[in-house]
Formats: sequence, C-alpha cells, structure tokens
Amino acid sequence: MTATPSPSPTAKRVLLAAPRGYCAGVDRAVIAVEKALEQYGSPIYVRHEIVHNKYVVQTLERKGAIFVEETAEVPEGSIVMFSAHGVAPTVHAEAAERGLATIDATCPLVTKVHKEAVRFAQDDYDILLIGHEGHEEVIGTSGEAPDHITLVDGPEDVENVEVRDDSRVVWLSQTTLSVDETMETVDRLKEKFPKLISPPSDDICYATQNRQIAVKQMGGQADLVIVVGSKNSSNSVRLVEVALGAGARDAHLVDFAEEIDEAWLEGVSTVGVTSGASVPDVLVEGVLEWLSTRGFEDVELVKAAEESITFSLPKELRRDLRAEAAALGSAE
Repeated sequence: MTATPSPSPTAKRVLLAAPRGYCAGVDRAVIAVEKALEQYGSPIYVRHEIVHNKYVVQTLERKGAIFVEETAEVPEGSIVMFSAHGVAPTVHAEAAERGLATIDATCPLVTKVHKEAVRFAQDDYDILLIGHEGHEEVIGTSGEAPDHITLVDGPEDVENVEVRDDSRVVWLSQTTLSVDETMETVDRLKEKFPKLISPPSDDICYATQNRQIAVKQMGGQADLVIVVGSKNSSNSVRLVEVALGAGARDAHLVDFAEEIDEAWLEGVSTVGVTSGASVPDVLVEGVLEWLSTRGFEDVELVKAAEESITFSLPKELRRDLRAEAAALGSAE
C-alpha cells in the first residue's frame, strides 16, 4: 500500500499594494522643509505637522525643523512654513502681522479646493464641505469662506444640513476621504437637494483614490491587511476601512513594524501590505522584513495604477533657489 502524502502547509504570501506611500504633494512638502533648512539653516518653524506621519516629523525635527501648533509660537522675524494640509487666510494675515517670512507648502490639490470655495462663495452659493470636523485641511478650506461653508461629516450628518436656497448649492470635499463614503454622502445630499451641483473636477486626490483601489483589489484575497501610517493620517485610516469593506478578515494601522502583534498572524496565509500617502517606503520595507522572518517571504505586487505626477517646490523656495543658482553662476 502506498502511503498518502501529507498535505503541504498553506503557503504564506504577501500582497504588496502599488501605488502606496508618498504622493506628489507629500514629497513636495517634505523636500520643501529639507531645502529650506539647507537654504536658510535651522531652525525652520513649521505650523502643524508638515504631513501626518510620526517618522517623517521626527526625522525633520532632528534636522532642525521646529513644529508648532499656532503662528503665535513662532518668534518674530523667523521663517514659518505652512503644512501640506493648507491654512485659512487668517493664518497668512497673522504671519504678516508678526513679520514672519512664510513658505507655503500646501498641496496644490488642496489649493484647488480652496480656490473652488472662494469662487463659489463669490457667486453666493452655499457650499457643503464633506470632511471630518477638526481636520487641518477642513479648517483651512472652511476659512476661505466661513459664511458660506457648512461641514457635512459623513452620510449620517446630511439630515442636519440646511441651506438658504436649494437652487444654489454645491458640494466640495476634503481630499483624503474614502471615495465610497464620500459618494454615499453626495447621493444623500442630492436626494435632499436635487439641484446640488458638483465641483468642476474631483476633489478627492488621485493618490488617495489609487491607494484605495489597490487595497480593494487585494482586500478580498487577504486574511490580514497591514496599513503603514499614523493614526492622525486621514487617508491611512481610510485604507483600513476600505480593506475591511473589500473583504479582508482583519486590518490594522501601524507606524512601525514593531507595532505588529504576532497574534494577528494566527491562521493567516495571505497578508496585504500598503501605506498611506505620507509614509516613506523605508517603513514598508521594515514591515516586509518583519513578515519575512515569520515565513511570509513570497511577495506579489498588486498594481492598481501608474503615478507620474510631480509638483514643483513652493514659489518662495524656487525664487530663492534660482537667485542662489544665478549668484553661483556669475561667480564662476
């Protein structure tokens, strides 16, 4: 009698999302801080975290950046940089009053939403801003037209919304939201306000959408999804929600590999890995190494999109860097 071979243990694998990590706006903001430190020396003050990532903030602090919550904390005559999330016009005014030199590292996609808010307010529309209360981006956008903007914090908030004229209503959104939840909110708003108009182009940023699409593609195959990102990163938190909604049995958000709980791997054969738009790839590499030492050596790429978008540095830095290059050129 021939012995029946024992079944082989379930193969362990990692599904690695692409794209993941840094988006163009984050890359621009981080480089802006580094260039400012090179150009002007330390300290460079940054109002709020330049991006929502613990590792990035700590790294820049070691290089000489000082992060503050309010403009009033910046000594007069100093340089202050505004974060990628954007600020309200009142913040620019405060900086001018204190004689501060400013560098605006607001993501251009956030600036686009700011400009939409200003334009619709000038045309006397009621603006329904879909976003999370207290998020820096929402505070900045709301500050562009405070008398015209009403915050709508998810589908359940729609019933509380009131407008002056339901024939002149437009919706805008925070750039880092869940696409699905945002459209659910929009659908409910349209039921209440049939003449609601949409922004001229999608407010949710391309990077947020692409990272969510990749997680949807792998979520149904993954027993566990690990999202690398900080807890105050809206787009990273959304990736956990999207993974669970796409069918992942479990999903967790971690800043670093050492935060992963071994117990999460119990009964798991497929782990999905991705990262928020403000996360450097070195942190993802750390997670892959941690998984590899526990038998998850096979890594498969789940590719949702190609990203080639880049943004130029803030105009204040471009101007000074050009001046420096011209001076060096004339000296040679």
